[in-house]
Amino acid sequence: VQLVESGGGLVQAGGSLRLSCAASGIIFRVNAMGWYRQAPGKQRELVAAITSGGSPNYADSVKGRFTISRDNAKKTVYLQMNSLKPEDTAVYYCHVESLYDYWGQGTQVTVSS
Repeated sequence: VQLVESGGGLVQAGGSLRLSCAASGIIFRVNAMGWYRQAPGKQRELVAAITSGGSPNYADSVKGRFTISRDNAKKTVYLQMNSLKPEDTAVYYCHVESLYDYWGQGTQVTVSS
């Protein structure tokens, strides 16, 4: 199983980015899919997650700015990030929870002030 992330990059404050994470291979019973991030010198933290039924959960710091969605048929999870702030700068990791936990390789998001 591989998780392939895309969509990171450099953007100015106030801008938008959309992250995608596509899972390849056979994954049994995919439960939650989500995004974590890790900034330099900080611990990895949950940004947003979405259950198999489509219920989202967001970190307080991104509520109202980020939107998570998923396409179960494509085994893909998305993160639409609007009104980006410099403090959103981090490596963003895709996560899939099933019988096992799977992680993407990470994609850099840099927000300049």
